[in-house]
Amino acid sequence: MARPVMPAVAVAVCAAVLALAALGGGARAQELSPAYYDGSCPHVYDTVRRVIQEARAADPRILASLLRLHFHDCFVNGCDGSLLLDETPTMRSEKAADPNDGSVRGFPVVDDIKAALEDVCPGVVSCADILALAAEISVELAGGPYWRVMLGRRDGMTAHFDGAQNLPSPKEPLNNLTQKFADLGLDDTDFVALQGAHTIGRAQCQTIQDRLYNFSNTEQPDPTLDHAYLAALRQRCPAAAAGGDNTSLNDLDPGTPDPFDNSYYANIMRNRGLLRSDQAMLSAPEEGAESTAPIVGRFANSQAQFFQSFATAMIKMGNIGPLTGSMGEVRRNCRVVNWS
Repeated sequence: MARPVMPAVAVAVCAAVLALAALGGGARAQELSPAYYDGSCPHVYDTVRRVIQEARAADPRILASLLRLHFHDCFVNGCDGSLLLDETPTMRSEKAADPNDGSVRGFPVVDDIKAALEDVCPGVVSCADILALAAEISVELAGGPYWRVMLGRRDGMTAHFDGAQNLPSPKEPLNNLTQKFADLGLDDTDFVALQGAHTIGRAQCQTIQDRLYNFSNTEQPDPTLDHAYLAALRQRCPAAAAGGDNTSLNDLDPGTPDPFDNSYYANIMRNRGLLRSDQAMLSAPEEGAESTAPIVGRFANSQAQFFQSFATAMIKMGNIGPLTGSMGEVRRNCRVVNWS
């Protein structure tokens, strides 16, 4: 499996996350290996990377979208590709759940990756592994850390609509969010690091309208928002009564919206976190920010520490409930199970 040449910092990150993967994640996670496809589909990495690079040329947002797909898959019944399943007369799709509907995107690119892999090694690479590879490649192409992806997941055979309804929300209190992460074996450092995925991508005005105009039903803006940033956001996202388009997009990291870097945390230190869940990590002590605020400060001061913690957290997240061995299947089409 061909790999890019790694700088020294990436080698250190890779060594750390592989050591972590060997220590934990449960028996099924231990069956995963970065070398899983070396014999059966040796060009899997290059194939996935090529398709993503082609998609990026047409849609610069696709890197953030593919990274988000992996999150939303793993947080619902484990990393089993269930998010990719289309709705059927007997099964509600996770795509239709409130946190995903009209929000998650990138499915046609996943289809293109799967089709390219089926051409070179049919029936070998699972859709769940495609999501894991696409997430790492997207981060790396955006200038972020590189890590060797643990592989060998198989695909689930049903979607979990109710579980998708309970995905972490940017409007939830901080302590609710950290508990949801903890329930999946992800600690506060993992949580703050994974929130750093917001260094790339955009969010719709509807996700921040309450912060701008009616925070906690006070009919006032969120008092933690920097005043100049608040004014700029209100220009982009007028109040609903003024006929504003609540689907307009805002950069999650306004200073450097496309490079994967640590400026997201510097924004939070200046009270310029776009989402409530971003700023709460620093500014909501009543919700547990005394645990997360020092981590935000550390990552704001050291991109290397952020990159290493992010890679570690991605390995841990990718180890959530994988199907391995004879469990599940390897779908021929990521949208439907094989027997349909």
